[in-house]
Amino acid sequence: MLNHRAVSTFGRRIALFAAGVASATLLLAASQTPPAAPTAAPKAPAATAPAAAKPRLLLFSKTGGFRHASIPDAIKAVQKLLSDRYDIDATEDSATFTEANLKRYAAVVFLSTTGDILNTDQKAAFQAYIHGGGGYAGVHAAADTEHKWPWYAQLVGAWFKTHPTPQEALVRVEDRTHRSTRMLPAEWKRFDEWYVYDENPRSRVKVLANLDDSTIKGANMGGDHPIAWYHDFEGGRAWYTGGGHTSESYSEELFLKHLEGGILWAAGAKDDAAPEKAPAPKQP
Repeated sequence: MLNHRAVSTFGRRIALFAAGVASATLLLAASQTPPAAPTAAPKAPAATAPAAAKPRLLLFSKTGGFRHASIPDAIKAVQKLLSDRYDIDATEDSATFTEANLKRYAAVVFLSTTGDILNTDQKAAFQAYIHGGGGYAGVHAAADTEHKWPWYAQLVGAWFKTHPTPQEALVRVEDRTHRSTRMLPAEWKRFDEWYVYDENPRSRVKVLANLDDSTIKGANMGGDHPIAWYHDFEGGRAWYTGGGHTSESYSEELFLKHLEGGILWAAGAKDDAAPEKAPAPKQP
């Protein structure tokens, strides 16, 4: 018979043998297990393209003569109309008229400017801007500006001469395809201060709308009274409207659309709503 000491020794040997077998089994299994795939590095976020800079407009409202109370209303209206598409600077500082600075703007808008407001260097810079393809939009008293500067008269189209008391009149829209007049009725009744100009600009510009002299007292121009027009001028673009004297003009829906269209045309903005031109007839 085995004694208790022999049995105990034998049991310990069996236990050690079993433990060794288990360890060997684990090592063998570990050696046969394929290594875990490396964790993929997180992808860097896609770079966001910087937003394209908006073109700029310069609203110029310096006055050297009569000052219209509607100027602040005009500035606010243009900002509301176009700030979604343009960065807009409003100023009365004529020192902004340098060649380098004006190149930043798609158009310069003269909002009821009056009198002599630019010096010799500033005039030269503005001429260079127009010659370089710049745009000009003149509103109301822009025609009562720089009366001693003949070049400006050619740009704006005509100079202010006089006006009667503000009153309602009939405006006949001659061109309803231009982006500043296509939304207007053929006969447009509205209240404003109506200018008489020193001469009829029709031979030099493309007339958009004509004031019916028979519907107004004191503003006769012989039956042909242009009140809004545009033209290509010495490499640039010029648009003018005689409306805009009253503060109420700048809450008038049709006048605002007229003003917006004129500024956009002067700025050379793409016109997606322009009517398609009929194809040219084929030559025989």
